[in-house]
Amino acid sequence: MGIEDLRSVVRGSVLLPGDTGFEQAVQPWNLAVAQPVSAVVAVADAQDAADVLKYASNAGRQVVTQTTGHGATGGIDEAILIHTSALARLEIDAERRVARVGTGVQWGAVQTAAAAHGLTGLAGSNPVVGVTGYTLGGGFGWFARKYGWAADAVRAFEIVDADGRRGRITADSDPELFWALRGGGGDFAIVTEIEFDLFPLPRLYGGRVMWSADRTREAFDLFTELTADAPRELSVWLQRYQIPGAAPTVAIDFAYLGEPEEGRALTARLDSIEGILADTRGALTPAQIGQITAEPTDPSPSLSRGELLTDLDDAVLKTLIEAPVAPLLNIQLRGLGGALAESRPEGGARGPVTEPYALYLLGLGLPHLLGDIRTRFADILDALGPHITGSKPYTFLAGGESASAAFDPETLARLQQIKTARDPHNVIRANFPLHS
Repeated sequence: MGIEDLRSVVRGSVLLPGDTGFEQAVQPWNLAVAQPVSAVVAVADAQDAADVLKYASNAGRQVVTQTTGHGATGGIDEAILIHTSALARLEIDAERRVARVGTGVQWGAVQTAAAAHGLTGLAGSNPVVGVTGYTLGGGFGWFARKYGWAADAVRAFEIVDADGRRGRITADSDPELFWALRGGGGDFAIVTEIEFDLFPLPRLYGGRVMWSADRTREAFDLFTELTADAPRELSVWLQRYQIPGAAPTVAIDFAYLGEPEEGRALTARLDSIEGILADTRGALTPAQIGQITAEPTDPSPSLSRGELLTDLDDAVLKTLIEAPVAPLLNIQLRGLGGALAESRPEGGARGPVTEPYALYLLGLGLPHLLGDIRTRFADILDALGPHITGSKPYTFLAGGESASAAFDPETLARLQQIKTARDPHNVIRANFPLHS
């Protein structure tokens, strides 16, 4: 069975190597990742996805699903790449506080629709990230300290299994697969729709305050103070930036789920640091949370590394605050805790994170910079030593890392057993496969 036979299998479009538009279609959001796949299928609907899986199973090929490609890691040579942008159903049931979302939908669209009803999903910080991939990996953003993992808010998944069979997965219909899909990654099935809880959010206050780099120590001290006694409704991140051609800066970003007056009082200490360069604090709607960090929404090349930190002692201070950012673009610290640290018996595969801080490092993924960036990553991790646990959220994994870093051994073994039982021929491939 030749790869060109795919054209007669689906109603959506099929691009093969050499076709006009193929090179653009295989490029994920991270332009530094190569994806030399055998075909790109823009599925028209869930049945197309099912038919592609049946074809792939018979042809001995793997299938990779992407909406935006934010989590793309490469290593998918000769696979069939499915694009899901046509699966764009978006329904808000305001009375039940439930969203039903196709796998082609991005978080910005969900937040805009939910905000019209005074509701929010458990979105991340970037509005162009796909809902499905983010949620399958657990998903934590500005509201996670209050409400926990996005995966734990899921009520049901519409899926296509490795044999091309469609089904609706809930805690009652298939508790084992439902558990695995809530935070275990996308290695078990192609998810075509997700139904999840929305949360009331009548008021939201947040923004960014930025200073020149000579205020970094003061900003760090304030960050540690704010995160030490923050209520669950308040999330605070510290950012150090070194943008090419610009002076280095430091910023504190935050979001508060509550009345602006309360948020201003909780973060009033931000005004104690003189020399503010930019200040975007103000009342927001759920649709505007992407404005807090103003992350890029256009594809770009990048190299990243994420870790969890046990504390912020003097060794961490020297490594992350006193040393230059370059050749990196960004060093980010997130305050965790709250609902993220709690064990939920009814929760999914993404269990609690007990570490109080998350570290995220980002560099510009251009060929001539990669060596220096990787060396900087290694130097930072070596210096942090016992202050990093090696465990990390699934969505913090980067190319070359293993899914084993995202789960404790017992959880990983259970996920691998489910993968083997549900997809014994390994037709479906996640960004971070459970069996390497």
